[in-house]
Amino acid sequence: MITILLSTEQGLERRKAAIRNCWVNAVNPDANEIAYLHRDLGIPQGFIAASLDIDERARTDREAGAMLILFRIPHFRGAESDIPFSTIPLGIILIGEMIVTVCRAENDIIREFAAGRVADFSTAKRNRFILRLLLHTANLYLRYLRRINREVDALEDKLQMSMRNEELLGLLKYQKSLVYFTTALRSNELMMERLQRSQLFAKYPDDGELLDDVLIENRQAIEMVGISNDILSQMMDAFASIISNNMNIVMKFLTSVTIVLMLPTLVASFYGMNVALPLQDSPYAFLITLLISFVLSFIVVLIFLKKDWF
Repeated sequence: MITILLSTEQGLERRKAAIRNCWVNAVNPDANEIAYLHRDLGIPQGFIAASLDIDERARTDREAGAMLILFRIPHFRGAESDIPFSTIPLGIILIGEMIVTVCRAENDIIREFAAGRVADFSTAKRNRFILRLLLHTANLYLRYLRRINREVDALEDKLQMSMRNEELLGLLKYQKSLVYFTTALRSNELMMERLQRSQLFAKYPDDGELLDDVLIENRQAIEMVGISNDILSQMMDAFASIISNNMNIVMKFLTSVTIVLMLPTLVASFYGMNVALPLQDSPYAFLITLLISFVLSFIVVLIFLKKDWF
């Protein structure tokens, strides 16, 4: 889907055709829309393909008078997915007096900009637009990281008394997400450092300061993701031991119960033999047998309680 937006005094408005200072937003474009971007707007085919390649790394490139700035953004794939949070590439293409964004899937970053919920944003200020996208990307990583931490805390509460692997596998899903985040953030950092060296944002001092802020936010996201990843790795090791220990406790309890129940069975087996037995002529033989069984079981229970086997 392709949307053409333009900043006006009334706000962000849609246009039917690409014009000067507009923003062309392409989300998962089909073959006809890709042909429009290439044929009508003059965007190099390689730039479009790179922006739609799920495995493309963050980088910058120039070709035929156009400039590509490609970076990876966080993407929520759904709580039931094997990897709930991953990353996808977002391509920003500067061509003529337009700015074009190309992404494989709908995402929160583009959605916020397209809805006009971002302050100090104008489609005519292309450099500022790029920097705002980069800043919101770093902030979205931090926002998703907080969501991951909340999910991990909920799984941690369940794991303390668990003997199953489901919660542990849930932690593994979020650890995979953190690995994707770390890789993407480091790639974005290298791309932004290259932009800083290129002097693209040196024309206006405010843009240079904003780029510094973006780098700081990105480095903070890298550090926080790294910390969360380390904590989660140690937590998974600890809870794997806890699950094994919980299983051992249950097995110990069941074994103790089996031993206690075995004693009355043993006594009853002896008195069930077809041979001469003590008290066989007594009218209280059955009660005495029960009493002996219960006394033996009670003694064993006391021994197990003293050894903390229950």
